[in-house]
Amino acid sequence: MVALLLFAAVCCAAPVGNAINAYVALKTGAQDDGGIAEGGSAADIPPRMLTAYKKAVQQVGKHVPKCQGMRWPILAGIAKVESNHAVGRNIADNGDIRPRIFGVLLNGSGQGGNTTAFPDTDNGRWDGTASAERAVGPFQFLPSTWGGVGKDANGDKTADPHNADDAALGAAIHLCGNGRDLTKRSQLKAAIFQYNRSQEYVANVLGWIDQYTEAAKDPDLKNVTGKVRTVIEAATSQRGVPYSWGGGNAGGKSTGICCSPSGKSGVGIKGFDCSGLTQYAYAKVGISLPRVAAAQAGVGKRIPAGLGTSALRAGDLVFYATAPGRDATIYHVGIYVGGGKMVNAPRPGTVVRLDSVNAMSGFAGGARLL
Repeated sequence: MVALLLFAAVCCAAPVGNAINAYVALKTGAQDDGGIAEGGSAADIPPRMLTAYKKAVQQVGKHVPKCQGMRWPILAGIAKVESNHAVGRNIADNGDIRPRIFGVLLNGSGQGGNTTAFPDTDNGRWDGTASAERAVGPFQFLPSTWGGVGKDANGDKTADPHNADDAALGAAIHLCGNGRDLTKRSQLKAAIFQYNRSQEYVANVLGWIDQYTEAAKDPDLKNVTGKVRTVIEAATSQRGVPYSWGGGNAGGKSTGICCSPSGKSGVGIKGFDCSGLTQYAYAKVGISLPRVAAAQAGVGKRIPAGLGTSALRAGDLVFYATAPGRDATIYHVGIYVGGGKMVNAPRPGTVVRLDSVNAMSGFAGGARLL
């Protein structure tokens, strides 16, 4: 009972079953926290890494002229799973990453899930050991693979997998193969599978690619005017602000509280949870909303879930429930912006961003306040 009361008290963590499970890659031996991909305007990607991804897209055609459809979200999806974009490392202006990123030693010991030994191929040049192979850099290349795809992307005459520019270009070359058309979903899947031969890995990376793709787009507001536009612009202006459990109110972002049902604390994090964000955006047009998502469903004209997402209009609140049809179980709220998207503060560990309305589970309809 205590846990249920705590869950209802604030809003807004997604049920555990809604998370995109992170694949524990053999090459890294590292586990990500999972969940919907962080995004906003790529807010979880260090700016220097994002620059490297975009630069690789511009350069890959020189090396694989027949490759089509390479986009930075593809590279970001791979790097998110492989190294979390080298977050926590120092990334120099020239792209060098320190300390270097090493995967587990692939000597068949079983550590990190590896059971197959990979003999050394680089005499320790890139992976720091001649006893076996280990994956290196933000894209976690085995030295043997790097030898075939590594190129100098930053002009220092060295193809270094520990350099953001070089590594991103190498990944782009590897994914392009002999000239794939990555605008075709089947060929994109094949490219990711070649990168790491696991269908679970493919699904995880595709989830991040799709989320980055959507998050990078701005909503089309050309036909949205008046108070609705004010609400949406207020919400989208907060993209990139951290999620904070219990954070945010009509006055803006604020420090959150402890703790979400999964144990995530907003203490020390200045930002928004889902209902704090909606409170803030609607306050801009003089509408005062209750603090929690379930209570917000009682404001304005209710839009039943049975009408589907096509019944939503820009500016509507959109709700999600553990038991759709029972408003007391609503656990999440976003602001619909049109085109199947919403402004969303998804869960602890993410940021305010644009998401598909299908990004959360348990669609429970909406509410029209304007």
